Amino acid sequence: MKEKYILSIDQGTTSSRAIVFDKKGEIIGIGQQEFKQIYPKPGYVEHDPTEILSSELASIQQAIIRAGITIDNIDSIGITNQRETTILWDKKTGKPLYNAIVWQCRRTEDYVKKLLEKDPSLDDMVYEKTGLRLDPYFSATKIKWILDNVQGVYEKAQKGEVLFGTVDTYLLWHLTGRKVHKTDYTNASRTLLFNIHTLTWDNDLLKLFNIPSSILPTVHPSSYEYGYTDTSLLGKKVPITGIVGDQQSSLFGQLCINNGDCKNTFGTGCFLLMNTGNKPIKSSHGLLTTLAASLDDKPNYVLEGSVFIGGATVKWLIDEMRLINNPTDTEKLANKVCDTDGVYFVPAFTGLGAPYWDGDARGIITGLTRGTTKEQFVRAALEGIAYQVYDVLKAMENDLGIDIRTLCVDGGVSKNDFLMQFESNILKAEVKRPKVIEVTALGAAYLAGIKTGYWKDIDDISKNKEIERYFFPQMDDVERTKKIHGWHLAVKRAMLHD
Repeated sequence: MKEKYILSIDQGTTSSRAIVFDKKGEIIGIGQQEFKQIYPKPGYVEHDPTEILSSELASIQQAIIRAGITIDNIDSIGITNQRETTILWDKKTGKPLYNAIVWQCRRTEDYVKKLLEKDPSLDDMVYEKTGLRLDPYFSATKIKWILDNVQGVYEKAQKGEVLFGTVDTYLLWHLTGRKVHKTDYTNASRTLLFNIHTLTWDNDLLKLFNIPSSILPTVHPSSYEYGYTDTSLLGKKVPITGIVGDQQSSLFGQLCINNGDCKNTFGTGCFLLMNTGNKPIKSSHGLLTTLAASLDDKPNYVLEGSVFIGGATVKWLIDEMRLINNPTDTEKLANKVCDTDGVYFVPAFTGLGAPYWDGDARGIITGLTRGTTKEQFVRAALEGIAYQVYDVLKAMENDLGIDIRTLCVDGGVSKNDFLMQFESNILKAEVKRPKVIEVTALGAAYLAGIKTGYWKDIDDISKNKEIERYFFPQMDDVERTKKIHGWHLAVKRAMLHD
């Protein structure tokens, strides 16, 4: 009998990846393909859906080859994805009707402002139903933009000829030979159209945005038998038994399954999530309420704070500023200086997320002098990531009336020891980094494998958890307070706009 493994499809913002995991939750093969970032206008961010699909298929083949196995060794597939990113495609041909509008895209800013000017109570209504704010970040306004601005799409949608999906749904539909149009609770809960209390698409919200219900996928638990891959794609029918939004996937992968467990993923953005059990927490500090990954039709609730620009800051230093050649350079340069000498970098390239929710804020660097060095500049960029996480965690503490003293971390940028130590210093909390930091992909693998019986239950997968390193606070309270005060002054300046 062939040894079996789980294939996790991890479709991110800048690259498509596939990872093969064994029963111990260890990686035996990775495939990765970067794809083009499209910026048609300032504030616009798009991807080519056909490139997302082709790069993911190439990554799957690459991962299987590097693992030294064949498709026959794959027990099942889990899919995790960048959330909110919006794709509409032709139901008959499968062709995208427009590029994918990415979660970072702010093109619907004016539309949202006009809605709120006309009826300021809409924000509260939307929050009560969805746990989200009426913001361009989420899928609904992106769907509306395509329906309103791409010729013929709205008419086709009214005839039932258009399908909508977040990236998971688009991949699932193609992987199953254009047969299955479904999503899970976590992805549905990020659309601004899904009622997180009734677990149904909400007619009031569909009416608000004038979106036909016929374009929407059906919604299921994250661990669920969604369908089988078409033999023409992978050479064999393989069950797809896990679908989950990337942030909820990493929460599950970190085994933050109990009330009060929290994690932060340091990826393109930063996302701090806390499991709040079977009760939704209403935030008074700019956080969102959303749904956790689930094994059944009763998902737990999550309190979430989103930082739009995290690891994307490092990519900006490489691609646009050309200050460094690769991400590891940031740690080396940051460690060459003892501090930033008062330089603060607020990376509000696409506005500020939680707890500020200011879409008009823009990136700013303060405290520059003639003596500022490249090392201090780079260090300030890393510290800016940590400060943003601090703001979200403090908002979470204020909502819950507790002190959070332990934070689980993951994501590519969590490899940076300097950043993790500074995060621990600023939070005055223990930071735990697991041995396998590809926890987003691992969460999807766990959800898929539990459904097929590859892993028996939560207790079975909990045996796999192993912490690679602990970071403990090493900064005194006076210095911490001074640095945080300087950061908040810089944020205020970033939010000064017409």
